[in-house]
Order: sequence, then C-alpha cells, then structure tokens
Amino acid sequence: MSFMNRFNSSNAKVKAKTSKSSKTSQKNLQMVPSTMGETWATISSTIASIMFAWAIVCQYSPHEVRHLIENFKRSIKEYLNPYIQISIHEFTGDRMKRSEGYNLVEAYLSCNTSRSAKRLRADLETDGESLVLSMDDYEKITDEFQGVEVWWGLGKIAHSSRSNYAEQGKRYYKLIFHRRHRELVTKSYLDHVMKQGKEIKTRNRQRRLYTNCANSIKMSSGMWSHIVFDHKASFETMALDYAKKKEIVEDLQAFSMNKEFYERAGKAWKRGYLLYGPPGTGKSTMIAAMANLLNYDVYDLELTAVKDNTDLRRLLIETTSKSIIVIEDIDCSLDLTGQRKEKKEKVEKSCLEDEKVEEKEKEQEKEKRKEKERPKSHKKPQEEGNNGRVTLSGLLNFIDGIWSSCGTERLIVFTTNHIEKLDPALIRRGRMDMHIELSYCSFEGFKVLAKNYLSLENHQMFDRIESLIGETKMTPADVAENLMPKWPQDDPEKYLLNLIKALEKTKEAAAKKKSNKSKVIEPAQKEEVLSQDSLGIEKIE
Repeated sequence: MSFMNRFNSSNAKVKAKTSKSSKTSQKNLQMVPSTMGETWATISSTIASIMFAWAIVCQYSPHEVRHLIENFKRSIKEYLNPYIQISIHEFTGDRMKRSEGYNLVEAYLSCNTSRSAKRLRADLETDGESLVLSMDDYEKITDEFQGVEVWWGLGKIAHSSRSNYAEQGKRYYKLIFHRRHRELVTKSYLDHVMKQGKEIKTRNRQRRLYTNCANSIKMSSGMWSHIVFDHKASFETMALDYAKKKEIVEDLQAFSMNKEFYERAGKAWKRGYLLYGPPGTGKSTMIAAMANLLNYDVYDLELTAVKDNTDLRRLLIETTSKSIIVIEDIDCSLDLTGQRKEKKEKVEKSCLEDEKVEEKEKEQEKEKRKEKERPKSHKKPQEEGNNGRVTLSGLLNFIDGIWSSCGTERLIVFTTNHIEKLDPALIRRGRMDMHIELSYCSFEGFKVLAKNYLSLENHQMFDRIESLIGETKMTPADVAENLMPKWPQDDPEKYLLNLIKALEKTKEAAAKKKSNKSKVIEPAQKEEVLSQDSLGIEKIE
C-alpha cells in the first residue's frame, strides 16, 4: 500500500514538472518573435546611424581625410579580392597609334568568341563572302589554358565633353585571372595569345584601301576609314613598253627585299615614286599594280581634308608597314608653292620703278584692310580653308623628315598631270627616288590592250594601227575604250576598225589645230615683226 502511494506521488511530481517545462517553452516561444524584431530594429538603427555619420564625414571632413578613407577602403577591397586584371588599350601615346597588342588580342579572340559569347560583331573576311565574328562592346567570354580558366572582356571608356574624341571613346580588352596563376598567365599565356594572334592575322589578312576622314572624331577606328582592296590590275595587263615595266618591277622587288641595306645605310625603309603624264595614261592603275605586286595596303591621302601639319603627322603615324601612301594630283590638292611665289613677286617688284611698286603695295594694303573688315560669314570657302592648312615644309617633313621614320617598308607615290607646276624641292631625288613618265599609247601598249580586250596577238590591221599610233597622240584609256567589246561573241575586226577611225580623226584634228596656229598671229607679234623690219630697213639705208 505504501509502495503504491509512493509511486503515485512520484508520478504526480513528474507530471507537474512536465507541465511546468511545457509552459516555460511556450512562454519562450512567445518571447522569440519580439526579441528578433528588437534585434533587427537595433541593426537598422545602427546602419542608419553609420550612414548618417558617413554622410557628415564626407561632407564636412577635409579632403585629405576623405582621401585617406578612400585609400583604406580600396586597400581592403584589393586585399580581399583574389583576382588580377590586365588591361590592353586600343590606342597608345595619346591616340597617336593603334596598339599592335590590341590588334593581336582581337585576332586571337575572334576564333574563340563564337563558342561562348552572346553578343557578337560580324565583319567580312578576305574573300568578301564569309563573316568573321568578334566580341561586341561590354561582352565577356571564358578561355582555358593548361587547365586554368581566364576571363576576357571588352570595355569602352567614355570621354568627357572636353576631349577632342568625346564622341568616339576608347576600347580596351581586360584579362581577369586568379592571383595564384599569375606566373602562368604573364609568362606563358600572354605569349601564346600574341603568337596565335599573329598567325590568325596573317591567315585572315585582307588588303585594304584607306582614306583619311574629314571628321576623324566620329570614326571609331581612328583617323582612317577603309574598304577591302580588290583591284585586279597587274603589270602584265598594263599598256606599257616591256622594258619600262621590267625596270619598275625590278625596282619594286629590290626595295621590298633590301631591309638589311636600309638598316646598314641608316636610312628609313621607304621609297618615293613620282608618276606624271597626261590624264588617262594609267597612273592610278600603276598604283594598283604596285599594291598587287607587293601585297601592300593603299592609303589614299586627301590633303584638302587635312586640318594642319599636326593632323598630317597623326595620319602618318596611324599607317601600317607594307603600305603605299598615295597623294593623287598633288599639283591640284594644295597651293604648296605659295611662299616661293611671294619671293618671286618681290624680286619682280625690285626690277620695276619705285613709284609703281608703291602704288601696288598701297592697293594690296587696301585689299587686306577690306578682307579684315569683311565678316567671317562672307569669306570665300577657299579663304577659310587656307587658315592652318598643310604647308610645304610640313609635307616635306612628312615625306623624308624625322616623322617619316615611324614605320617601315612603305612607298610614297605622287601623281600629277603637270610636273612643271610642282616645286623642285618636292620632287627632287631622295624624296621622289624614281620619276616615271606615263605618256601616250605606243604600239607595244596597244598590243597588250588588244590581247586583254580582244584576245588578239596578231592581225592584218596591226600594221595600219602601228603607223597611225606613231603619228598621233592617244592615251591608253582612249585606245581601250575603242577596243572594249560590247558582247563576247562580237567580231574583233569591228573594234579594230573603230580604233583606226578614231586614230584618223585624232590625226586630222591635230593637223587642223596646227595649221590654225600657224595662220593666227597675235597683234603684239605683228608689231614686233614690223618694228624689226623697219629697223632692218634703216640699217640697210
């Protein structure tokens, strides 16, 4: 009985303890939400206080204190960040030249972007039919080298409005990798990228025809814009004498293979060619044939679009090696002999009487005053364009001055229809090393054109054409125009007859012009003849 009482009493105590603990746990559970709420409220108020204090510090503390705080934050961030970044910018030297390293990275990544990139930029390949894909702006891709992952990104720096290139911006590639792979990336991976980039660039290289931009600020590729150069001209198809063609080809090939000679002689590896002759004699075709022979790019420089000598130097710096820099019709591009003309005028003035000289000077002063008083809006376009334009000395420095040594294996070609108009300093030997005259069509040139257009190497009409070509002046362009068939199945004799008729007409026109000149005597010439006759009569008497 006593045992049962003890058991019941102990059981009652256990139940009481259990009920008490359950009540305590329920009470604690009820208290948890209020405690969490208080904790978050405390954290929020603390963060708000810190932000308020930071705003006061940023606004009212000295610049030196803020600078120290920013450096401290940056140091902590760099210490905690395990990744390293290498940037490869598009331009070097204050935009003076496009970085070759940037070009090689661009070529290397062009083979890897199509697999992982989501935003791509497409450009035509060498054949002009297939597309080459490359990264678009702000795109990122992953690359792997010897089991190590690295990340490439293409960024763009937007310039301030004060910059001359505010509308263009500068692109750059950034390479990101873990710091434990620093030696592998800097010593092996980057060399691998450069080597592969060179191979890809050589394999996919397409020759280009460049022209300088009138407003280079808007051009994303610099001061030159370009298209694919796909001209079919060659020395074999040019209407030139064989001996002259052989001389030019040998000179060009000797230049391209004589790098050691130029280094040994201490000269810049460049050569100048002056092509002169009447319009239609093949000067532009000659330039295309040179480019095709040597596999060079062509830079067609429009001098009238160049702002000043500084821009001219920038254009020169941005040209690549293995290129031809062309200035066509240089006698019409700019008045490069203005300073020398002024000197000649001074010499002529000294030969005149003092009174006449004074009168002319007064008239010139009046004209200058009128020009100064004239509003800018009323100035002629030519007058506005001459301010700050390219000068003769700037062009000479461009050809063979100090700046001409930046770059190797380049040809500089001038063309003109009137060689007598050019300043002797511009075309002297050493600047224009070879003067090539392209004159009227010869019989040997005609035979080349007949083979090109009519597939004829000999014909009974050739004798008649040979005699006419020797007596007339007709350009290769005019001869080619008369020989060009409208349909492939046309009879070649029809076009040979057309050429004979054209040659006969040209011959008759030249003879008529010559006879008219001999008949016409100017009044001044008549007076001179009469005065000479009268003097002769007086002497006889």
